[in-house]
Amino acid sequence: MNRTDKPPVDLERIIELDLVRATEAGALNTFQWIGKGDKNAADQAASDAIRGMFDLIPVSGEVMIGEGIKDNAPGIFLGEQLGSWKSDSLKLHIAIDPIDGTTNVSKGLPNSISVLAAASPDHTGQNALRNLPSFYCAKLAYGPRVVSAMKSKKAGTPRLEAPIEQNLKLVADAIGKRAQDLTVILLDRPRHDDLVKKIRATGAAIRMIGDGDVAGAIAPSLPDSGVDLYCGIGGSTEAVLAAAAVRCLGGDIQVKMWPRDEKERATLVKDGHEKDLEKIFSAEDLARGRGILFCATGISDSPLLPGIKMTGNFAITHSLVMRAKHRTIRFIRSHHDLTTKTIRLRSDQKEHKL
Repeated sequence: MNRTDKPPVDLERIIELDLVRATEAGALNTFQWIGKGDKNAADQAASDAIRGMFDLIPVSGEVMIGEGIKDNAPGIFLGEQLGSWKSDSLKLHIAIDPIDGTTNVSKGLPNSISVLAAASPDHTGQNALRNLPSFYCAKLAYGPRVVSAMKSKKAGTPRLEAPIEQNLKLVADAIGKRAQDLTVILLDRPRHDDLVKKIRATGAAIRMIGDGDVAGAIAPSLPDSGVDLYCGIGGSTEAVLAAAAVRCLGGDIQVKMWPRDEKERATLVKDGHEKDLEKIFSAEDLARGRGILFCATGISDSPLLPGIKMTGNFAITHSLVMRAKHRTIRFIRSHHDLTTKTIRLRSDQKEHKL
């Protein structure tokens, strides 16, 4: 390198803490709505704070996967622009869920986070984060030890459409456990009743979650989470967010669109998605490239992160930020002085005290 040459600037590294500030703002502005029974008001509060923080971040961000439309909630939507959008700003494709677990927030229950993923589009012009048009997807997520065993041929490959008993045996072989010693996490839904019976018949333990399946799908890839496998049917937005996270952690997720009824299937076929309905997507299919960032802040306690704690004049938040490029995981514990802390809201472009 010549003395006059400048080293390349790693813009993703520069803005990663700003993205954490966005999920922190979303979580903190949601706290007032915990247990109040109004999930839409909570979602609106989180979205307003995240938009306000992004107004200060030097990126040209386009929302490729948003939320709000599927449940008529106020949210951050597909195609929305986030960031300052200055000429020299970093281009990002964004997947976002201001609150993963809005029902949990409204009821004062555990397992809610504010979460986003961002990725730099490459020279091909393809979307870095793939939008799945179905409301729900079938999912199977497992951690890096399973992926490593598959690559070294020490264990077979779990498959989304294989019997759950077979997948549990493969995961157990990969991580050196017995099937009855595994812990499986899935959403507590009537549609999973048959799946739950089959898992219990193997002797494996089950951890049911009421809402918030981003954290659930990431859990098998996290060290010391106590979870070995995630399976079941959940939201498509959440599938892409989880895919970005497991790319950063070295795990994998298999995903297949799951139309709720024949009407939704017919609509997807009409819109040109017939071939994709039969495809099983991997994490790399949904979150492409190495320039992937994932960050989340806990609102209420979850397998991923502790929730917000109020102590005297301080709010304590727990966040994480990860990059696929180096698979670095950073856990961030922040103390916010409520006598001085403000959050900028997009709705009036003003700073507000908590």
